[in-house]
Amino acid sequence: MTEARIRRGGTARLSTPRKGGARNSRGKVMKRQSWLDRAIEVLPVSEATVQRMASWAIVGVVGGVAVGAAIIMGLPGMAQAEAAKLASRAGFEVAKVEVRGVERMDELPVYNIALGQVDRSMLALDLTKVRGEMLKLGWVKDARISRRLPDTLVVDIVEREPVAVWQHDGQLHLIDVGGAVLQSVSTSAMPDLPLVVGPNANQQTAGLNRLMENAPALKPMLAGATWVGNRRWDLRFQSGETLSLPEGDKASAGALVNFARMDGVNRLLGRGIVKFDMRDPDRFVLRLPQERKTSDDGEGAKAAVSETASETAKEG
Repeated sequence: MTEARIRRGGTARLSTPRKGGARNSRGKVMKRQSWLDRAIEVLPVSEATVQRMASWAIVGVVGGVAVGAAIIMGLPGMAQAEAAKLASRAGFEVAKVEVRGVERMDELPVYNIALGQVDRSMLALDLTKVRGEMLKLGWVKDARISRRLPDTLVVDIVEREPVAVWQHDGQLHLIDVGGAVLQSVSTSAMPDLPLVVGPNANQQTAGLNRLMENAPALKPMLAGATWVGNRRWDLRFQSGETLSLPEGDKASAGALVNFARMDGVNRLLGRGIVKFDMRDPDRFVLRLPQERKTSDDGEGAKAAVSETASETAKEG
């Protein structure tokens, strides 16, 4: 039997390296925390909530990828087309057209456009395209298209206002103040509107209206106007006379105002004078009919015009 010697007053302690990390008060080994664990602990939510949020984020990413793939494959368009077909079978298809705001134009082209669409389903109908086609109609200044379920298309039209008849290349057309051609007209059905004649005369209609505003008393007497040489106007009055105006907005307006003043004093219109020529600001020329050049009435008219022209020149 071997005798063991024990040194009194002390014990031999062997230090061995600890494995498994630090231990808590109960002796359990504590794992070292990662930066992600520390970040989660800082959040004001529980660990279970964080896990649910992460799960939903993964679902969202997967769902987004699925939607993107569906779009690339054209599935939404196919679904929309199928829905449009189902709506048509259920009665949601354009069967009626209600047109509002039409007073002068023919409504038939509007119906043809509304009912002539390839796909007349109320869901698939392209209202922007329909409106664009209607704006190509001469009379249509603006249009608003709306659906009224189950089967009615409502079309609100804003018509252009005809202000003159344009004669060009032997044809007559109604035009608005901006020169837009509304429709053709026949000589037997001429409206009571001024006639503008000449190439590009339709594009000068707004300028003609502004010109006539300078002489309100003459405006109702205007029968027509010819745009001469793409630079000036010849005005024709209902009593048969023609007034030749100079070029330029300011010069023509001034000449027209002077002519209106002379007509107010001596009543130049309706006295049988063929033409008044005011193209030269220093001369006022008139032309009488050939057979009346030596008549007393013609001489009287000429004298009255000459006297009034001289007075007007002095006032200027």
